[in-house]
Amino acid sequence: MPVEKTGSEIRISAPLTEDDIAQLKAGDHVRFYGTIYTARDAAHKRLITGAEEGKAPPVDLTGQIIYYVGPTPARPGRVIGSAGPTTSMRMDPFTPQMLDLGVKMLIGKGGRGAAVQQALRDYKAAYCLAIGGAGALLSKAIKGLEIIAYEDLGTESMKKLEVEGFPAILCCDMFGGDLLQQGKDQWRQTDKLGSYEPIGPIGAAKTDGGGK
Repeated sequence: MPVEKTGSEIRISAPLTEDDIAQLKAGDHVRFYGTIYTARDAAHKRLITGAEEGKAPPVDLTGQIIYYVGPTPARPGRVIGSAGPTTSMRMDPFTPQMLDLGVKMLIGKGGRGAAVQQALRDYKAAYCLAIGGAGALLSKAIKGLEIIAYEDLGTESMKKLEVEGFPAILCCDMFGGDLLQQGKDQWRQTDKLGSYEPIGPIGAAKTDGGGK
């Protein structure tokens, strides 16, 4: 199954459908298995330019997962080098068209603009946050790598990755939920109302010795 919930873990694998995406909500902790594709801004530009010229993408993107990453070269004996996420807003200008090509899941770092938020709702897709600054750790979940297009772009070439338990958090769901915005709203509410900070032993009520 493309989306499988087992205990506290949500396992995701492509290809994904609208019904699969509908099972996911902002804040879900997920792990990816199977095939995901990499593409950063240079690869996105070529994909979209090609589509506008009537050219098919290098692979069928229907229901697929795109990870915004430009991995470093692999050390001897390793499949891939550090593979931390790229700032996602760099892909915002291309994202609605990528979703129109069939992509159903995006993985990157940081928030998305209003146009992308709307496109995720329109195309019934979702966006996940990978762990920024943990590229070496994330690379351990990548078990295979194949360059499939734009090899001249070097680290930004489009790649096919085989992953096993690649961790992420669902940030934006197809219903308009946005984990980062929820966090901002919660912070603003706390800033406005204040937060409870017990004085003395945890849970003990504050007293003044006689109520005066």
